[in-house]
Amino acid sequence: MTVKLRKVGNSNTLTVPNSIKPSATKFDVFQGRDGIISFIPKEKNPFRDPEFIATHDLKQKEAFGGPLIGKENPES
Repeated sequence: MTVKLRKVGNSNTLTVPNSIKPSATKFDVFQGRDGIISFIPKEKNPFRDPEFIATHDLKQKEAFGGPLIGKENPES
Protein backbone atom coordinates (compact mmCIF):
# COMPACT_ATOMS: atom_id res chain seq x y z
CA MET A 1 0.00 0.00 0.00
CA THR A 2 1.37 3.40 -0.94
CA VAL A 3 0.24 6.85 0.17
CA LYS A 4 1.27 10.18 -1.29
CA LEU A 5 2.51 13.20 0.66
CA ARG A 6 0.16 16.15 0.05
CA LYS A 7 0.48 19.85 0.79
CA VAL A 8 -2.48 21.20 2.82
CA GLY A 9 -2.05 24.86 3.74
CA ASN A 10 1.33 25.16 5.48
CA SER A 11 1.46 21.43 6.38
CA ASN A 12 2.39 18.20 4.66
CA THR A 13 -0.21 15.44 5.05
CA LEU A 14 0.01 11.65 4.85
CA THR A 15 -3.38 9.97 4.45
CA VAL A 16 -4.17 6.95 6.64
CA PRO A 17 -5.90 4.29 4.52
CA ASN A 18 -9.30 2.96 5.71
CA SER A 19 -7.79 -0.51 6.16
CA ILE A 20 -5.72 0.85 9.06
CA LYS A 21 -7.79 1.31 12.22
CA PRO A 22 -5.84 3.60 14.58
CA SER A 23 -6.27 3.01 18.31
CA ALA A 24 -5.62 6.67 19.18
CA THR A 25 -6.46 10.13 17.87
CA LYS A 26 -3.19 11.88 18.86
CA PHE A 27 0.30 10.77 17.87
CA ASP A 28 3.91 11.79 18.46
CA VAL A 29 5.75 11.94 15.12
CA PHE A 30 9.43 11.20 14.57
CA GLN A 31 11.62 10.95 11.50
CA GLY A 32 14.70 8.74 11.58
CA ARG A 33 17.99 9.38 9.82
CA ASP A 34 17.03 6.83 7.18
CA GLY A 35 13.85 8.78 6.30
CA ILE A 36 11.38 6.52 8.12
CA ILE A 37 8.46 8.48 9.60
CA SER A 38 7.01 6.92 12.77
CA PHE A 39 3.67 7.80 14.34
CA ILE A 40 3.52 6.69 18.00
CA PRO A 41 0.15 6.86 19.84
CA LYS A 42 0.21 9.64 22.44
CA GLU A 43 -0.50 8.22 25.89
CA LYS A 44 -0.76 9.89 29.27
CA ASN A 45 2.16 9.28 31.61
CA PRO A 46 0.50 7.59 34.62
CA PHE A 47 3.26 8.79 36.95
CA ARG A 48 2.33 12.42 36.22
CA ASP A 49 -1.43 11.84 36.49
CA PRO A 50 -2.73 13.04 39.89
CA GLU A 51 -5.75 10.68 39.70
CA PHE A 52 -3.52 7.65 39.08
CA ILE A 53 -1.11 8.65 41.87
CA ALA A 54 -3.98 9.14 44.35
CA THR A 55 -5.37 5.66 43.68
CA HIS A 56 -2.11 3.66 43.66
CA ASP A 57 0.52 2.94 46.30
CA LEU A 58 3.82 3.73 44.54
CA LYS A 59 6.08 3.06 47.53
CA GLN A 60 8.77 0.44 46.97
CA LYS A 61 8.63 -2.54 49.26
CA GLU A 62 11.94 -4.07 50.32
CA ALA A 63 12.53 -7.63 49.14
CA PHE A 64 14.26 -8.64 52.36
CA GLY A 65 13.30 -7.72 55.90
CA GLY A 66 15.01 -7.98 59.24
CA PRO A 67 17.79 -6.08 60.97
CA LEU A 68 20.73 -4.66 59.03
CA ILE A 69 24.09 -6.29 59.68
CA GLY A 70 27.62 -5.69 58.45
CA LYS A 71 28.50 -2.89 56.07
CA GLU A 72 24.89 -2.03 55.13
CA ASN A 73 24.26 -0.92 58.74
CA PRO A 74 25.31 2.76 59.01
CA GLU A 75 25.71 2.40 62.81
CA SER A 76 28.41 -0.29 62.67
